[in-house]
Formats: sequence, C-alpha cells, structure tokens
Amino acid sequence: MTRDVPAKRPFGLPSATALVVASMIGAGVFTTSGFALADLGDRSVVLLAWLVGGAIALTGAATYGQLSTRIQESGGEYVFLSRAIHPAVGFVAGWVSLLAGFTGAIAFAASAFETYALPAEVRPGWIPEGGLAVAAILLLAAVHGLSLNAGLRFQNAVVLAKLLFLSGFVFYALFELQSAGWVGLSSPTPERPFSPYAFANSLVWISLSYSGFNAAVYVLGEVREPKQTVPRAMLWGTLGTTLLYFALNAIFLYAPQPEDLTGKGDVAAVAAQALGGGWLVGATRAVIAIALLTSVSSMIIAGPRVYDRMARDGVFPRWLAIHPDKGGVAPVASIAFQAGLASVVVLVSTLEDLLAYLGFTLSLCAAATAASLFILRSREASSSSPTLLVAPAFYVACTIGLATLAGVNRPGQLLAALLTIASGLVLYAVIGNRPTSRGA
Repeated sequence: MTRDVPAKRPFGLPSATALVVASMIGAGVFTTSGFALADLGDRSVVLLAWLVGGAIALTGAATYGQLSTRIQESGGEYVFLSRAIHPAVGFVAGWVSLLAGFTGAIAFAASAFETYALPAEVRPGWIPEGGLAVAAILLLAAVHGLSLNAGLRFQNAVVLAKLLFLSGFVFYALFELQSAGWVGLSSPTPERPFSPYAFANSLVWISLSYSGFNAAVYVLGEVREPKQTVPRAMLWGTLGTTLLYFALNAIFLYAPQPEDLTGKGDVAAVAAQALGGGWLVGATRAVIAIALLTSVSSMIIAGPRVYDRMARDGVFPRWLAIHPDKGGVAPVASIAFQAGLASVVVLVSTLEDLLAYLGFTLSLCAAATAASLFILRSREASSSSPTLLVAPAFYVACTIGLATLAGVNRPGQLLAALLTIASGLVLYAVIGNRPTSRGA
C-alpha cells in the first residue's frame, strides 16, 4: 500500500495559515452578537462567550495538530477516521463533507456574500436571486482550477486585504474612542441573572464562527514540512482569529447603544453607523463581502482535496482524482464537481435552512475525528505525555455538549444530520467494499 507524496508542495506556512483564517472569518462574527445579547442580556457575558468559543477552537486546533503529525495525507476527517477507526466511518465523514462541510457551507457563504454585496433592494431585475452567488462560486472555481499557484496567490492577497480592512476598522474605532468616545460605553446594561443554559445556547452559534480552524489538514499532503507547518498554521491562525473576534465584538457591543443592536443580525452595520455614519456602513459592508468571498475561496481549495483522496481510495468515482504523479496540480474535476453542487444548493435553499443544517452535522464529525486521537495513541508503543490528551478531551466534551444542545433546541436539524449519516452508511455498504488501489 502506497501513499501519494506530491512532487511539489505549494503550501508553506503563510499559505496554510491564510487558508485557516479565510475559512474561519465569515458571516458569523458580523451577525451573531446581537442575538447573543438578546439571550444573555449582558455585553460582558457575550464577550466572555466569544473567548470561550476561541478556547474551544484552540483545543480543537491542538487536537487536529496532533492528528496531522501521525497521518500525513490530504483529506481531513475522511483520512483521519478511515485510518484510525474504519473506512466506513471515514466514508461517512467524507459524505458529510460533500453534503454539509463544503457544499452547504460554500452555498451559505456565497449566498451571504450576495446579500451584502448586492442587496435585494438595489439588485437589477436582470440579475436573478442567487445569480451573483453562483457567479462568485464559478469564478473562484476557475481561478483555483486553472492554476494552483495562481489560485494560492489570489487567496493570500484577498485574505491580506481582508485583514488590513478589519484592522483598519479596529484602529478607526479606537481613534473614535479616544476622541469622541463610544455612546454605548455610558449606557447601563440591564441586570439579568446569569443563565448557564442561555450561555451554552449562545455558544452553539458562536462556535460556528470558529469552524474552519482545521482547514490546513485538508491540504496536508501538499504542505511543505507538514509535521511542523500544519499544527503551527492551525494554532496561529486560530489564535489570531480569536483575538480579532474579541476586538471586533468589543466594538460591536460597546460602540452603539445596546438597545440598537439587541436581537439584530447586522451588528457590524449598527456599530459602523454609530462610529462613522453612512460612509462607514458602506465600507463595512464591502469588508464583510470580501470576508465571505475568501470563505468561499478557501472551501473551494479544501473540499475537492477530500473527494480527490476518496476517489484515489476507490470509494468515489475515479474521474474525481488527479494522477498521483502530477504533484502540485489542482484536482480540476473535483473543483468543477464541487462548484456545480454548491451552485445548485444556492438556487434551491435559503440561508436559514443551510445554517440550521450545518452546525449539528459538522459538530458530530469534528467530535468523532478528535476522539480518533485516543485510538491512535492507544496503539503507540511509547505514548507521549498524558497531558497532551487534555486538549482533545476538552474539545470532544464541549463539542458533543453543544451539539446535543443544538439537537434538543432544533430537532429538525438533528433529524437531517442523522439522515445524512445513515445515507452515508448505506452508500458505503453499496460501494465501499469494492477493491481499492490507493495511490493509483
């Protein structure tokens, strides 16, 4: 049995870290705090929830980092679970990636991009609803499919622009704080007893904003010095994103009056209006659109690597795989397949439907992947320090707890997730036992 080692490894630490950052920073950070404030009532508790969400994501990054040093193949959860537990479990994870992890997530980010870049009230009649979202998906698929290196340069440049814009927003807000102050700082917060249930419920949505911390493992086989680079990319990318999230949400929560943002889904625009008026609202919308565009781009890079790996293992159609001798070449067929599926989902679903489906399904897959580390360590003749299992144990416990809460609150998404898993098991029973030829 052989493993594919690309002749060229185009991902260095900057590109791998940019992939993580692009995957994490999407619509969630710009929309979630208004709803969390309605549930929790205290702005400081909302900020605490963002820090706790970051801590969970950091332990997840540390867990995936340990997995990446043991299994060094592209493919993410599919590869980890196939090699650590059983090919059937890995196949289900790959099936979840196909339906939810990437196809659904790309459609969600692209639809949200259209909402910010071209609101319905100003969209010309000749552009159908979903048209801009589909165009963005197809354009980015072409960029990443035609040239791997050019696609990475584009990705890195857009991520850098996004970070510069967001940093500029933070510095402008700090300047306003020093010169004129934030009106929300002088507004008292209504007293409300702390509710652990409400706090955990808010964490369900906040945790979605941190998903993507593991993006580097999907391209693991294409990363230079992967044992060092991939764990660092995930940890540095997740830590940087956590700090940026904290700064942004401090501005969103304290720059405007609390009653102006409680229960609102456009907290970034509300804060921008309080800080600078209409011009800053327009600039903020542009920044959010760029952030969502980079999310689509990063998932178009990562997702097809899963299908390519599954095709090489013989459990997905062979035409989705690239030839193993062609190192440094993008999986064009898988990228085109991914773009087509995501475009269809954009046209037949809504943002609310996609958001409700994604959270629970992806949480189960991530928890199973993190738990596979315990199985791998049990097989090692000389295990390293047991303290290294603290992060995986914390991540698994938190992820399962939040997923359970989400399932109780929204039984519909629990049913959708279970149907996705069941359909993956049935499909594996049909095609998963065929002879495979890994590395072919």
